[in-house]
Amino acid sequence: MKTYERVYEILAKSPDFVTGESLTKELGISRTAIWKAIQSLQDQGVVITSVRKKGYHLEKGDILLSQEISKQLNFPVYFNPDSTSTQLDAKHGMERQDPAPSLYLASNQGSAKGRFERHFHTSPHGGIYMSIHLKPNCHFSELPPYTMMVAASIVKAIQRLTGIDTDIKWVNDIYLNNKKIAGILTEAISSIESGCITDVIIGVGLNFSISDFPEEIATKATSLFQNERPTITRNQLISEIWKLFLTIPTTDLVKVYKEKSLVLDKQVTFEQSGKPYSGIAKEIGDKGQLLVLTDDGQEKWLSAGEVSLTSW
Repeated sequence: MKTYERVYEILAKSPDFVTGESLTKELGISRTAIWKAIQSLQDQGVVITSVRKKGYHLEKGDILLSQEISKQLNFPVYFNPDSTSTQLDAKHGMERQDPAPSLYLASNQGSAKGRFERHFHTSPHGGIYMSIHLKPNCHFSELPPYTMMVAASIVKAIQRLTGIDTDIKWVNDIYLNNKKIAGILTEAISSIESGCITDVIIGVGLNFSISDFPEEIATKATSLFQNERPTITRNQLISEIWKLFLTIPTTDLVKVYKEKSLVLDKQVTFEQSGKPYSGIAKEIGDKGQLLVLTDDGQEKWLSAGEVSLTSW
């Protein structure tokens, strides 16, 4: 564990100021090393108050502790501070033959993308950016509804740890107070020889504690915590999400997904074969398909694409 991580853990556990002297004694390092660790934490967005003769107090913010998360999950967690994309990190891990499951974390991403290759806004502080690599080795028809499962795990983990209720917008977005806080990107890799899905990479971008957004998305995006001090750490939420994902039966997660849907019984619009439609979202299938009863009386099952809510 790096020095700044050890300093962070001590400050995070203390409700009071921690003196520089006590830090040097506990860690067996110099005052200069302590000061450098504090500077490193502040550079990572951690707000620390320093008062002469009282020491240091952690006011707000956290850091990602991959070793701690790995202990909780019991599988490898890799942290890349200079990540271009955690999806790419996971693909590089596949090339290295990292074991599956493995989780890839980043504090920021240089070129984050969501569905349809759309740019995904990331913040250097306060975001959760991660991708998990799985090896299902099954035919496509047998593939679990991973996007539904991850979405359900996210809303369930947030509610369990914070009491905050969030919702799911078909098919892969998490919303809080009608604004987006998270998105999911699922990619599958198949074998031509066997016809099986050999690998799946599921990416998650979650606004955890971000107060400022670019003007173009400020009315559409929000954060789990904004100006207030978070009641949990990113490490706790990350661990809880994947614990639930890997331990709760698929049928139970699918049930949560349907219960937390933002679109069911709502007026939606969508396009199919280049033609616009409008109707009421009536049902979500166990594989994630959306049934819409169009205004002209047709029943249309959507398995991909995007719908827009006419009203919330």
